[in-house]
Amino acid sequence: MGETDTAAGSNVAGRLGFKDGDLIQEFGYDEDVDFDLRAAIEDTVGSELLDEDEHDVVDAVVVWWRDGDGDLVDMLVDAQTTLEDHGVIWLLTPKQGREGYVPPVEVQEAAPTAGLHSTSTAGVSKDWHATRLARKK
Repeated sequence: MGETDTAAGSNVAGRLGFKDGDLIQEFGYDEDVDFDLRAAIEDTVGSELLDEDEHDVVDAVVVWWRDGDGDLVDMLVDAQTTLEDHGVIWLLTPKQGREGYVPPVEVQEAAPTAGLHSTSTAGVSKDWHATRLARKK
């Protein structure tokens, strides 16, 4: 072990494809997000995450999504508004057994309706699971 949470988070941020200079927009921020992962992403890209109201074109979007948050298709469509053409959305959902768990089938059904497809998944913390969504070509 020996790694600090932030160092582990930095490794995850890099594995998610974030790099220095990227602009990342965040949706679904609440008190239950993984603050170590957020800090690691900000450290990796060298700037704070942009909030939902920003209008800059961004390289990627992070969406924290829980069961009961509303309509996932609508969120995924909204998340693409400022996303550059080749950008990706990382949909972060609580892991199975955690409050707000979202079954993977819900993501698999919502993504194509929003014009996206799932390209990979990753466990990003003890509480959150990530699904990488890209635009259909």
